[in-house]
Amino acid sequence: MERTQSDPVIVVGGGPTGMMAGLLLARAGIPVTVLEKHRDFLRDFRGDTVHPSTLEIFHELGMLERLLQIPHSRVEEIGVRIASRDWSIADFRHLPVAAPFIAMMPQWDLLNFIATQAARYPSFRLVMEAEAVGVTKDETGRVSGVRLRDGRTMGARLVVAADGRRSVLREVIDLPLQKLGAPMDVFWFRLDKPGGMRGDTFGSLDAGRFLVLIDRRDYFQCAFPFLKGQADQVQSEGLHAFRESIAKLVPEFSDVVRGLTSWDDIKLLDVSLDRLTRWYHPGCIAIGDAAHTMSPIGGVGINVAVQDAVALANHLALPLARGENVDSRLPEVQAARWTAVTRMQTLQKLAQDKFIEPILQRQKPLIRAPLPVRLLNYLPYARRLPGRIIGMGFNPVKVRSFNAYPTNER
Repeated sequence: MERTQSDPVIVVGGGPTGMMAGLLLARAGIPVTVLEKHRDFLRDFRGDTVHPSTLEIFHELGMLERLLQIPHSRVEEIGVRIASRDWSIADFRHLPVAAPFIAMMPQWDLLNFIATQAARYPSFRLVMEAEAVGVTKDETGRVSGVRLRDGRTMGARLVVAADGRRSVLREVIDLPLQKLGAPMDVFWFRLDKPGGMRGDTFGSLDAGRFLVLIDRRDYFQCAFPFLKGQADQVQSEGLHAFRESIAKLVPEFSDVVRGLTSWDDIKLLDVSLDRLTRWYHPGCIAIGDAAHTMSPIGGVGINVAVQDAVALANHLALPLARGENVDSRLPEVQAARWTAVTRMQTLQKLAQDKFIEPILQRQKPLIRAPLPVRLLNYLPYARRLPGRIIGMGFNPVKVRSFNAYPTNER
């Protein structure tokens, strides 16, 4: 399949990364088609944390006020419960941004919002139930389009692989993957929010047990980490024992935990931490989870990935608008994001290896919080540093201005 100047940029994957890339390219007047394999965005147990760095991007786009009209809860501080005591460890309130908090909103609402904003640009197209399973190449080996599961092919000026942590495209193109390793997997489930319970206690831990709480206004989305490969062992101990473990960690859940009536209510997340050492191939570039899978620690995955989409638009939109072949510019996108991504992954791996894994392996009950937690709790100013790292990441990317293009108020 030969590439033509009339071909759009094809973004494979309608998650936050792909949708943001589509929005930003359409904003610059680039014909762009986003392919999403599902019929809608309504899937549970996806990341719902919209960090200050992502909220700032919407602010730069003039969309923040509209975004925050979506029902959401706000997290201004993060705490953890250890040895029956709540400790404060991160503070976002002093970040120099328009929205210094984490907005907790269902990801399907976020994606529908981005789709609505992108649809205002005439060059944007979203195709649902379109699953890309491979690529087409020209006689030089350059990627020239995508193959869909239904047998169709679509030509593309550039293919953006934003198809997630198990990216099909990065495998078929054989981009080099470096696995950093993760010592745990996670069970995801929801629990009704007990009356009067605050939502700023983000986690509770004790010997061998750890529960993360994500406030979704009227319920908590919960993550229960355990040592990698032990899902069958946890389940073999029985649902009653699992509920008891949760109630011991968070006594407020003693009644609502009965809502877990079957293992079908609990979903397994296979945690991974990896990255491509090269994100690109002529005619194609991977971004977001397709380029670097983040650990769930800090809930930063969406926000790191969205910054990739901004970097992609910053470096490629104008050359694409001029009709240039951008293959030589693809390394610029990776270079712009490499330090930020690898630093965050290094911190996540350090937290996994030095904090999470020892907790999960520990046999004796914790009688007091680790020294770093105690210091952060007693030194309010120090809590701004983890707030900065979690909330903004490293080297946050700003949206570049482009000439204004007309929109369709659809």
